[in-house]
Amino acid sequence: MPSKVSRLSGSENSYETLNKKYKEIISTLPKLDPPHPTYEISQYNGFWFHASILQATLFLAENFNAQPSDIYLCSSPKTGTTWLKALTFSIMTRDHFSEDDTTNPLLNQVPHNCVPTLEVDFYANPSFLDTELPVLATHVPYACLPPSILESDCKIIYICREPKDTFVSWWHYDKKQQETFGIESGKTLEQEFKWFHDGKSMYGPYWDHVLEYLKESIDRPERVFFLTYEDLKSDTLSYVKKFAEFMGKPFTEEELNQGAVEKIVARCNIKTLSNLEVNKSGFFDLKQWKISNSSFFRKGEVGDWKNLLTEDMAKSIDKITEEKFHSVGLKFPSEKTTTKD
Repeated sequence: MPSKVSRLSGSENSYETLNKKYKEIISTLPKLDPPHPTYEISQYNGFWFHASILQATLFLAENFNAQPSDIYLCSSPKTGTTWLKALTFSIMTRDHFSEDDTTNPLLNQVPHNCVPTLEVDFYANPSFLDTELPVLATHVPYACLPPSILESDCKIIYICREPKDTFVSWWHYDKKQQETFGIESGKTLEQEFKWFHDGKSMYGPYWDHVLEYLKESIDRPERVFFLTYEDLKSDTLSYVKKFAEFMGKPFTEEELNQGAVEKIVARCNIKTLSNLEVNKSGFFDLKQWKISNSSFFRKGEVGDWKNLLTEDMAKSIDKITEEKFHSVGLKFPSEKTTTKD
């Protein structure tokens, strides 16, 4: 594994000084109306951010130093990020952990500890971004990425998901967090849906988030690998091989014959991961807030929106999806709005 490299400039003292500047900037930005019941959301560069996430995003834009060998896993929340982290981590570290190696971090840590998320992990531990592994993640829209990423030759893997399933996954995730920590926000499904529909969800508008990365993948396919959650789920073996090729760590003929790809897919299966003790009872501690590890794992099914959304909700989302993605030919397998009987 390569040695650690410094990806952050400045000291902790400079973080505090600069953060005051970013807080002042955020205070002038448009806010969600009506306000979100549990946290402040501001609009920046056409997208909506949690206040602390935006503060980190602004800081990283000026102080993050991408390395040419870096690989960034990019996504909007609840589109397959946890699974993608587990798969890519396993691919990149397969030379270091044998099949029955109990020290493999995936067995005793949530995948988000194995692959840090830039703007999320920053406040918990800035030095965590100076990782030996050249794989990092972010939910930040393409236009808001640190310039050092945009201007470098590093690679990006972007995963998206059918919009209705993305919303439903976020709803269940957020609801479980509130239940775990006894938060009574009074937030309703209808209000949360309206925010998502109107493009005011976290890191949203969701459709614009997807389009930015899709267009970049069309212009620079050698640099941006674009895929859907649905495609990854339908042919995981093939995509694991493609990831390995794209990341510059292809499987050897010997590895293929020994079933290395199948073993990685089995280890990273959502059922396998969710049954690990750490993912059933542990917490992902970010200092400013805690997230129950179990909330990262639910069904992972395609079309689960049918169990929650009304037909009118589904149709309204499909209308936006058709308008936004038709010109670029992006379609999802569950676009037909058939609700559960």
